[in-house]
Amino acid sequence: MIKAFFISAHQITDPAARRVVWLSIFLAIGVFIVLWLSVGFLLASTSLFALGWLEAAIDILGGLATGVLTWLLFPAVISLVIGFLLDDICAAVEARHYPDLPAVPPLKISVALPAMLKFVLILIALNILMLPFLLTGPLFPFVFYAVNGYLLSREYFELVAFRRMAPGDARTLRKANGTRLFMAGVVITFLLTVPVVNLLTPIIATAVMVHLFEKFRRSQG
Repeated sequence: MIKAFFISAHQITDPAARRVVWLSIFLAIGVFIVLWLSVGFLLASTSLFALGWLEAAIDILGGLATGVLTWLLFPAVISLVIGFLLDDICAAVEARHYPDLPAVPPLKISVALPAMLKFVLILIALNILMLPFLLTGPLFPFVFYAVNGYLLSREYFELVAFRRMAPGDARTLRKANGTRLFMAGVVITFLLTVPVVNLLTPIIATAVMVHLFEKFRRSQG
């Protein structure tokens, strides 16, 4: 798994991936700005978060609430947006490291979009529900990285796998390698919360899942 991350980070320097890298950076910056403004507007002008314990958590955070919520929701929202570049990223990784693979048609939007939307809605809801753990201090990072790590690894892996495998087979392969994927997801979640690094993390995450998918699939025979 560690090797997959190092190889994937090096993918950023690949000339074939240059266009996708810049698109990813601009999209990540755009998503962060839009998310920041949207969260700030909701907190300032609506009672969307007036839900007892949730309202108390927001009150305690005070002026930091917008930044904290943006930070919490960024991994979910950027993962939805980057999904539209997934085929380009996968193709660049495969061309460099797996030239023996046959070309595949782009992942159908009818397959990818419902899965991505469902995933993002679940992830956003869970991150909002996790807000009370902010009050528990040291416990919060463990809960945050565990929940997001599991969901992000599941989403990235399945989207990559769906390109070359039936959905049912992809899920079976994911479950058979759940522990390693969970660990990869925790690392991905951590990288998505590191300023500047998070601008390139969606590309690294997708590339990692391509490498893990090929490793698992070939090991399975």
